[in-house]
Amino acid sequence: MLAHMELRQLRYFVAVAETGNISTAAKKIFLTQPALSRQIKALETEIGQGLLERRAHSVHLTTVGEGFLREARELLQHADQVLERVRTAGRGVRLRVGYAPSLASGILSVAVGNFTQAHPDAKVELFDFSTSEMFAELESNKLDIILTVATDTETRGLKWAPLVRTTWKLAVNRKHPFVNQQRISPAQMAREPLLAFCQRDYPEYWEIINRWLTEHRQHPKIGGEYDGVESLMTAVESGLGVAVVTARTAQLFHNRAQFKNLSPGPKPLCIAAGYRMDRGDHPLLAVFIEDLRNAAQAFA
Repeated sequence: MLAHMELRQLRYFVAVAETGNISTAAKKIFLTQPALSRQIKALETEIGQGLLERRAHSVHLTTVGEGFLREARELLQHADQVLERVRTAGRGVRLRVGYAPSLASGILSVAVGNFTQAHPDAKVELFDFSTSEMFAELESNKLDIILTVATDTETRGLKWAPLVRTTWKLAVNRKHPFVNQQRISPAQMAREPLLAFCQRDYPEYWEIINRWLTEHRQHPKIGGEYDGVESLMTAVESGLGVAVVTARTAQLFHNRAQFKNLSPGPKPLCIAAGYRMDRGDHPLLAVFIEDLRNAAQAFA
């Protein structure tokens, strides 16, 4: 029955249904009113059912038309998705990567360079996100892979490829009294205003730091929360407090603050590449993960 139906007829019908007026719909899709009317009539003839009730200055959907509108929208959406996949394949593979700068520094740039050199037709898109943003984008299929702290795979439906483990440091202003000390205890640190990443955006960071401080029966006062590593380190540099950061962050900002060992410090952090279990069929995902592993080994 639907052998001769065309996608353009479905688009015309949806336009008429959404505007409720053939004349308005015709202007919207750049057709004359008679031409649009003929296309809708041809569609009704093909289906064998009336889709519209025509009145003096408007049209209304019949019961059949209401059901067909839902089906038409789904068909058009599917057709658009197929077309986008074909276009993407023609342009080459697209790989969308979310990352935290403080964790991915030194790893991501090397891996992307090696990957694109070996696969020049692949398009790598990089997104600087907070932890919560990365998980949200990955779960909604807007990212293919993320570089962050590995979490519980059972609760998020993710698979992790461990890359490197990093220790923790205490970042202090260059004029801070801690500058002359080699190691700082949890009790010493707890007496200072603690600057931290925003709890809403970096829940894993807070979980790690809170667990460590609880183990040592310390309850520091929070001096401020920050939405990224740049703003956090600017606050440390300004003398607003101290911050617990990874050794990789210390490498990145070694010219802007002093970084002291914590004794005992939080357990080393595992930086990993995470991706959805149901996206393991991505054509070049495994290749990119291997490039990440090789880059991480060079910077371990």
